Amino acid sequence: MNDKPNLLKTIQGNFNRMSKGQRIIAEYMINNYDKAAFMTASSLGKTLNISESTVVRFANTLGYSGYRELQKELQEVVKNKLTTVQRMSIAEGLGKGDHDYAKVMENDIDNIKKTISEIDRNAIKKSADLFLESNTIYVIGLRSSTFLAGYLCFYLRFLFSNVKLITAGPNDVFEQLVKVDKNDVVMGITFPRYSKKTIEALDYAKSKGCSIICLTDSLISPAASKADISLIAKSDMISFVDSLVAPMSLINAFIIALGERKKVDINSYFEELEKIWQEYKVYDGNNIES
Repeated sequence: MNDKPNLLKTIQGNFNRMSKGQRIIAEYMINNYDKAAFMTASSLGKTLNISESTVVRFANTLGYSGYRELQKELQEVVKNKLTTVQRMSIAEGLGKGDHDYAKVMENDIDNIKKTISEIDRNAIKKSADLFLESNTIYVIGLRSSTFLAGYLCFYLRFLFSNVKLITAGPNDVFEQLVKVDKNDVVMGITFPRYSKKTIEALDYAKSKGCSIICLTDSLISPAASKADISLIAKSDMISFVDSLVAPMSLINAFIIALGERKKVDINSYFEELEKIWQEYKVYDGNNIES
């Protein structure tokens, strides 16, 4: 991503007017930006044997109101660059490698809260409009996002008859998208580390003139640059797993919003489905699930 070199150039450009302590921070960040991004001002100061106030002044020197602002930008920049091994190493360094199940679950809760606080209701409405108006709905999500894409399509098919799930199967993703046109919509789902193939597929679909919606973690995600509408769900998790709880919750909200718009059409459809489920004993006794 282009932001990383720019940020490091900013540090380098201010290096000569920094204090001795700030230069120590600058050198550490340039050489260890992947670790520094996830250290608090206090932990960074202890690592470098300098005061926390020096760390804060370092951020001020670069034009940030505080260290948290600098840290947030650095996190957004580097998280797509972190390998699985690096993420595990950082988690251990932060004391999160001790299987503290409660902390992992609290992290998921925080992601949902952040997603709710930053949700763009207008983006959800516009996305629903595109789904309702399109000839064909294409959904693509690869790697860990495969599960999100499959889950979304499972419920979309209760609401629409024109849903296609793009998969990493025997047919290349581009072959599966070859018939897209301006009357269709493509929804791409990708989270750090972003799938290159998904981004390329969105770029291809955009060149065909269709509408693009992305479900991703940030407006600076590479998927957002391809999309007409971006739905943002937080997925912060410094470990070898991806936190997909908030994205799943946002998908649920989106499906329900679509269901409300198509309530009249789907009532008879579900009545027919219930008859089929009962006749062929799809479910066990009186247990109910979709």
